[in-house]
Amino acid sequence: MIDIFINITLLAFLAITAVAMVRMSNLFAIIMLFGIFSFLSAGLFVVMDAADVAFTEAAVGAGISTVLMLATLALTKDHKEKKPLGHRPWLPLAVVIITGAALVYGTIDIPAFGDAKAPPQLHVAPYYIEKSMPETGVPNMVTAVLASYRGFDTLGETAVIFTAGVAVLLLIGGRRSKQSDKKQDEGKDDEA
Repeated sequence: MIDIFINITLLAFLAITAVAMVRMSNLFAIIMLFGIFSFLSAGLFVVMDAADVAFTEAAVGAGISTVLMLATLALTKDHKEKKPLGHRPWLPLAVVIITGAALVYGTIDIPAFGDAKAPPQLHVAPYYIEKSMPETGVPNMVTAVLASYRGFDTLGETAVIFTAGVAVLLLIGGRRSKQSDKKQDEGKDDEA
């Protein structure tokens, strides 16, 4: 009973946060709400006993992404985007509609959600259900699959996320150092 109450409460907070993000125009407030949304998502994953997914959501969604967006906001100028003259939103709308139709068409022959006769339910799931605890010693099957059976894949995904984060930080840091060098050069010119 308490689990249902917690799930409904977290889902309600997620919905309220999403609606608030859509309605706001202040970028700083939107970034803060984005971090709150990721933190609430991590909490929902913890309640669902998916600790590995919760950790990733908290680290990447609420942590790194929020910091990178705040850093980007700090580096950009405070100006409003001007719409170009003669802007026609029909081409992007057509691309989105065609892509959406292709995605819907691609999902027509997928088995129904939870279908007991679907291939993953007949071949893969029974193996993990029967063997994950004895083979890995991890009580959570999702964690056992991600950390043990797919350990190298998960390590690769973590390395990709880490590399992307370092690259963005280097790009932001490179821009700052060029700006500070320029200011120092201007200060030296003023002294001479």
